[in-house]
Amino acid sequence: MATKIGINQTSLHFIDCVKNADYVLDQLESLRSRFTDLPERGHIPPELDRIGVTNYREVNFKPYRVIYEVIRQDVFVHCILGGRRDIASLLERRLIR
Repeated sequence: MATKIGINQTSLHFIDCVKNADYVLDQLESLRSRFTDLPERGHIPPELDRIGVTNYREVNFKPYRVIYEVIRQDVFVHCILGGRRDIASLLERRLIR
């Protein structure tokens, strides 16, 4: 059971209008309750799995992808990405340090 859920503020940089922001925040609230019960419910992003990085998970709500990490009992959202973007290089830059 997740006890804490953190969202990196830079994760939200792509939201360009109030309508999108409201939608994303509503979806994040829904995810928060699901993460509380099953924090590892998502799948490993295929772009990261191909290069052997398996400590991140992904859940989707159209058209967005939420990339997160579970550390002990805490969930950290690293990025929320538009599903149409080429994300392989972005994920490598943001998540693999």
